[in-house]
Amino acid sequence: MDAPTVGFIYPDHAAEDDYPLAAAAIGAHLPVAHIYGTDLHAVPELLELGSPEKLRLGASLLAPHRPDAIVWACTSGSFVYGPEGARDQVRALAEVAGVPATSTSIAFADAVHALGLRTVAIAASYPDEVARLFVEFLADAGIDVVSMSSAGIDTAAEVGTLTPAQVLRLAADNDHPDAQALLIPDTAMHTMAVLPDLEATLGKPVLTANQVTIWAGLRLAGAEPVVPGLGTLFAERQIDVRR
Repeated sequence: MDAPTVGFIYPDHAAEDDYPLAAAAIGAHLPVAHIYGTDLHAVPELLELGSPEKLRLGASLLAPHRPDAIVWACTSGSFVYGPEGARDQVRALAEVAGVPATSTSIAFADAVHALGLRTVAIAASYPDEVARLFVEFLADAGIDVVSMSSAGIDTAAEVGTLTPAQVLRLAADNDHPDAQALLIPDTAMHTMAVLPDLEATLGKPVLTANQVTIWAGLRLAGAEPVVPGLGTLFAERQIDVRR
């Protein structure tokens, strides 16, 4: 098939350069459209950021690219709605965009199932109140969170300034021996370039927000590329293991 086009609705500015980096490695067209809200990891602001009006705007900005699929590239702005609300969110987005749609939160659950995993640890950048909503979201998907840490960073802009060494330290300090994988759930964090180091350091799969977002979008577009250097999730074609 021709190289797929997957569009991403990305909040504000932080780590959007992960997308052209991945596009070059994968050989796909991954356009990013930005929407804007109050840059704060707090429930009211996140609900507003993921509102139907904001996502309709993002879809309209991506329409000229004629995407094969579209993804709401924000973890907290999707799981804050709860499991059913997140599903409603992407159903509405797909209807507006006229193509299949998903979100980063749903992509995390799908990625864990695709790898056949059950137990995970979470190294979150968010404040604890927000991070706990992600634990609840994953539990609804049948995923057991054996440990969760929250770095308490209030804004995406600050998360975007974390260096590769800081990301590696965050992962290493917050893994758990009973976790089959570590999840790092913030699209504001630069992770695509450090995936090999993350997995080598921990000795297990590491799933990061921009990684699962891109993977899920490609799957919706009918592509499942095997790409070296983008972690276990891209290392081989996955079998979707449902609960």
